Amino acid sequence: MPAPHADPIVAIASAPGRGAVGILRLSGQSLAPLAQAWLGQALQARHATYLPFPDVSGQPIDHGLALYFPAPHSFTGEDVLELQAHGGPVVLQRLLARALELAASAGKKGEVLPRLRMARPGEFSERAFLNGKMDLAQAEAVADLIDASTEAAARSAAASLSGAFSAEVNRLRDGLVHLRMLVEATLDFPEEELDFLQQSDARGQLQRLRAQLALLQGEARQGALLRDGLKVVIAGQPNAGKSSLLNALAGAELAIVTAIAGTTRDTIAQTIQIEGVPLHVVDTAGLRDSDEPVERLGIARAWGAIGSAEVVLFVHDLERRNESAYQQADSAIASRLADAVLSRVPVLHVWNKCDAPQALPTTPAPDAVRLSARTGEGLQDLRRALLAAVGWQVDTGARFSARQRHVQALRQVDVHLAQADAHLAQAAQALDLLAEELRLAHNALGEITGAFSADDLLGVIFSSFCIGK
Repeated sequence: MPAPHADPIVAIASAPGRGAVGILRLSGQSLAPLAQAWLGQALQARHATYLPFPDVSGQPIDHGLALYFPAPHSFTGEDVLELQAHGGPVVLQRLLARALELAASAGKKGEVLPRLRMARPGEFSERAFLNGKMDLAQAEAVADLIDASTEAAARSAAASLSGAFSAEVNRLRDGLVHLRMLVEATLDFPEEELDFLQQSDARGQLQRLRAQLALLQGEARQGALLRDGLKVVIAGQPNAGKSSLLNALAGAELAIVTAIAGTTRDTIAQTIQIEGVPLHVVDTAGLRDSDEPVERLGIARAWGAIGSAEVVLFVHDLERRNESAYQQADSAIASRLADAVLSRVPVLHVWNKCDAPQALPTTPAPDAVRLSARTGEGLQDLRRALLAAVGWQVDTGARFSARQRHVQALRQVDVHLAQADAHLAQAAQALDLLAEELRLAHNALGEITGAFSADDLLGVIFSSFCIGK
């Protein structure tokens, strides 16, 4: 559960390490007296003032800019004071210590100053949410924008921060509230002969809501994909070209490639992007029976990586396709893959070494990808197949960022609206159940923006933010 947010808070808001500029941020009620006591003058609201930042003896810790944003016109909705100094870690730590020291010693000197405490991770954004400066989806977009690993992810997070996702959710909510009103009216006035639901086209309204929800679900899945990316695991027999494929996708020599079977003994991971979607690609040890202890450990790790994959690239060797022993080993791997992942994630079959003189001219399945990791032939086909396997729509992209909890909440809304549709078919006998399913759908939708959110959910969300934000 989030801690009470009445106490003023302070934290270093810039990234750790050295930089040209570092920021100390304070937020709380009535910060103006503290600012004047520390800096020796009243600060003009929303104006940058260049002055010294003194220590306890009056000697300057640094010179820089002070900015004061009085409530409610600030990021958090409270008074906010920001000191912009040189970005050395020692300077910022001294400023932080001085702020805490000044507030702690105020009572001893008879001054009425707020008692500061260190901010928790994400507490500035949490206060912005609690004070109505943004909804929960927008607050999460703050962290998503900071963490964005691609340009497309940054654009979609910025759109969510500006309210694009929330606007779609609120539009769906408004339609749901109107439908709930009709159903509740029918329940509240059973003596009336007017059929509120039929005259108001309740079934048509519900169908339109479900269609609108389906579109929103598709966009949310796209947004979540941009934010989280995909874990892609490359698997197959030794010397099938797995490490060469990793190097080709990454455009760099990340993994050692030799003709010796079993060269890769451990997992090697690299994040790349395709059409702005982050892909966390993992190369693994060749899958085979082995008595060598180190190789066996690598193979065990390979199967562990496969178990947590979102897409598996099963790499085959076109040069050895007709060898009986090779076919048997491939079949054994395919059988185990089916048990491990096939029921829940896509497995893309990749036939490598199409440029080799001994390569067979065709692939066993029409949906398999034929390529050469050495020359790059067919790589673009693989990239397209990867995105298609997870439902990425290249032409539309994502208009906003989303998280898996948003996708799950929309899935719950869909379940409740489907139940509501079934109850509406027998409305006279199931009005109470219809109203309850619409209420549950409304609550699930409200979890996205924070209209209905448990305190423990807020604690989990904001604890993942960086300190100072």
